[in-house]
Amino acid sequence: MGPILVTGGAGFFGGLLKRRLLADGHEVLSLDLQPDEDVHPRLTSVQGDIRNQDVLGGLFAQHRFASVFHCAAVLAHAVKDHGLLWASNVDGTRALAENARRFGTRSLVFTSSNCLWAQDLGRPVLEGDEPNPAEIYGRSKLAGEKILQSFEDDLNVSVIRCPTIVDEGRLGLLAILFEFISEGRTVWVVGNGVNRYQFIYAKDLVEACLLASAKGVSGTYNIGSDDVKPLRDVFAYVADKAATGARVRSLPIGPALLAMKLAYKLGLSPLGPYQYKMIASNFVFDTSHIKRSLGWTPTLTNEEMLWRAYRYFNSRRSEIALRKDVSAHRQAAKMGVIRLLKWVS
Repeated sequence: MGPILVTGGAGFFGGLLKRRLLADGHEVLSLDLQPDEDVHPRLTSVQGDIRNQDVLGGLFAQHRFASVFHCAAVLAHAVKDHGLLWASNVDGTRALAENARRFGTRSLVFTSSNCLWAQDLGRPVLEGDEPNPAEIYGRSKLAGEKILQSFEDDLNVSVIRCPTIVDEGRLGLLAILFEFISEGRTVWVVGNGVNRYQFIYAKDLVEACLLASAKGVSGTYNIGSDDVKPLRDVFAYVADKAATGARVRSLPIGPALLAMKLAYKLGLSPLGPYQYKMIASNFVFDTSHIKRSLGWTPTLTNEEMLWRAYRYFNSRRSEIALRKDVSAHRQAAKMGVIRLLKWVS
């Protein structure tokens, strides 16, 4: 088997997947906009842009990748330039698929998102349900999926639709929640907090990516944890184990959503349309297809994986605050106006 390309290999999830591939004995090339800190005798790290045809074509020509794991993505809360987000997530995906086809790559695994939907369907979401994204990140992921579908005659394309990926080291917007808990603040839910919102344990997602790549046929798979509990209970589990005095309380839905929308439009909050549409809603993927087709099963529940992520944050707060030139999920998102809520919590 030839070398494997991981896009976004310096990021949170791409890094975990890259290290698993190295542990399994593979030659890996990591391509990322950010520098890759990992060093390994079978790892080649390239700091570059998947939109750059000269860079991408040169790498494919030189290494003749057997498989590609496409984990790179620009997030909406991480950049203000939506043109950059669209070009990276959509044009970059097309360039990757074109080179994979040109140079005979066997398989391409794409990590997509539950942001393809922004409404509660009243039941678990199936692979065949029509997407309806509410913001640019979800639209870019849907466009990426459609591009890859057009390459299925020449590539084995696996699309894995992921809810929030959680494990030790996952920060981003979750770091806001963790800071509230660490400082013993009130942890707020919008409404009564009985809504169920699914996560996926990062190492379970790694396993799914490997299984999908090895299967040798194209497919689209929803993934997520089992036994999804109400969000209030998940937050309370972490707060109780942290023993900082943090407690979960409710904000009234109407005023809270109005304030979130206004703060986002004024550029004062990292929480965008997807977050304020789904913050009090249910979202759970039906995962029967991936279990049946790939023999995959999840290992951790939402509360267990969130606790692991919190412990990582709490033990490294000083170091995390100093991080620069890392991916959005490996640094804490800026609170913006949410810091005012923290002060009165």
